[in-house]
Formats: sequence, structure tokens, C-alpha cells
Amino acid sequence: MTMKLMKADKPAATHDAANDETADELARIGEIAKKYGVTLRTLRFYEDKGLLSPKRDGATRLYTRREEVRLKLILLGRKVGFSLRDVKQMLDLYEPQGSNVKQLRLALDKSEKQLGRLNKQRQAIDEAIGELTEVMTVVRERLAEARPMPVAANG
Repeated sequence: MTMKLMKADKPAATHDAANDETADELARIGEIAKKYGVTLRTLRFYEDKGLLSPKRDGATRLYTRREEVRLKLILLGRKVGFSLRDVKQMLDLYEPQGSNVKQLRLALDKSEKQLGRLNKQRQAIDEAIGELTEVMTVVRERLAEARPMPVAANG
């Protein structure tokens, strides 16, 4: 989970994209919320927690491409079950001009642990599905046995 990985689909640049922002690359909070399917409250919460740092123009929050990438990573982290604290730790280790080895190691360690937790959850869910399926089969059988037989019409 590094910013460089998220930018893999963009042309390679020799300088940090965050330092090359123009006015047309800034997006308002409402645009970002709509684009990523989050609420304004969520974006403000992430800002309060130090995960996002949008620029300000008076009371208007303006999001750069860098902040959008950070938001994508936050949402990906939440989707796979990382805590916001874990996501912040990984994001805070990002160095635009560095190798990010420390960040990558932390991301891999946290990912391996989370994958273990998710696999345990999947096993528990599979067991629950199996048990529920068995119960439903028994209930259906009992319902079939309990149905009164149709009475033949006397004619």
C-alpha cells in the first residue's frame, strides 16, 4: 500500500506530483465525497484524525491529487479491515523521494496479519452457513410432514 503503487497507471514523472498542482487539479470536498461515495462528515473525520490534509481557500476544502490518493488508500485499508490507526501508520511512513522500504515492510506485516484474521472469519462464516443450511433442511422436512393432506372432494 504505497502511493507509488496507486499511481502505477499514470505516466512516470521525474518529480513529486504533489508539488506540481495547478488550480484545475483541485477538487472541492463535495466533488470528492461524490466521486468516492463517502459523506462530507467522513472526509472531515479523516481530516480531524490527520489522515487527510486538504488545502483551504477560506472555509472551502480543496483536495489535491495527493489527497485523493491518500483517500483511496484509506478506503482500501478500511475495505480490507485495517483500523484507521493502521492506515495512518502506513501513510505516515510514505516518503516521496525515498525507497519506502519501512512503509512496505509495515504494510506487508499488517497485511499478513489481517489476511490471517480474514481467513479465520471466512472459516467461521463457512461453518455458520453449513449449520444454518442443515437447520433449514430439518425445518423444511418438518413443515412438509406437518402439512395436512388435501381432502378429496366427494362427488
